[in-house]
Amino acid sequence: MKLSRIAAISSSLLIGAALALTGAGQAQAAQPAAAVDYVALGDSYSSGLGAGAYLGDSGSCKRTNRAYPALWAAANSPSSFAFTACAGARTGDVLAGQLAPLNSGTDLVSITIGGNDAGFADVMTTCVLQSESTCVARVQEAKRFVDTTLPARLDSVYSTIRSKSPSARVVVLGYPRMYKLNGSCFAGLTENERAAINSGADHLNAAIAKRVADHGFTFADVVPSFTGHEICSGASWLHSVNWLNIGESYHPTASGQSGGYLPPFRSAA
Repeated sequence: MKLSRIAAISSSLLIGAALALTGAGQAQAAQPAAAVDYVALGDSYSSGLGAGAYLGDSGSCKRTNRAYPALWAAANSPSSFAFTACAGARTGDVLAGQLAPLNSGTDLVSITIGGNDAGFADVMTTCVLQSESTCVARVQEAKRFVDTTLPARLDSVYSTIRSKSPSARVVVLGYPRMYKLNGSCFAGLTENERAAINSGADHLNAAIAKRVADHGFTFADVVPSFTGHEICSGASWLHSVNWLNIGESYHPTASGQSGGYLPPFRSAA
């Protein structure tokens, strides 16, 4: 081997060692992550109804910084954050009033939607105020709607999101089961009513997850994170009937947002 070649090899080894010692060889890995433009859409489970401390400019939409989108934004400092989720929203409301911030530069979108279309509030009102048989029948009616009508409505929302933000990662979060069966509830609904309501939530989540998969989005299941924190669990992250603030009934508390919704979203985002 010629001396010049030996010298070149030795020089390369020394430079490599120096880079390793100074950390320059890891410069690429140390670069900050790309900035994220994040848009949070959806209904009350995304706006944060039930968590309190509502933002004054959100009006009846009941947005709060305790909601999982705002918590994620506070922890991750996206380059932009548009929070248009609104309590009471249905699929048509998302299409009509929430999509303005979406554009070709949007990187991340979150949404919960479908529960109000399926008649969530009416189901719970029926079950609280009427007979067990009427409650179970109303849940079955909601399931039929989920099977026959909701898929097309979800498709319309998901397709529009994709058309406006073709490169965005879209995370669709589901809904929790309301009740721990055989739990520590002392009054209110019967066990059969609680089981029917839980079954309705599972049915809705399955339908949403199917549409999400067909659109190439990511479904974030919140049922596991809420397990052990349902109503009747003794450590609930969900409001039961709140006669002093009926709108917050059956919605996540601040702990439900931070402990039930934020972790699955963080993992999916």
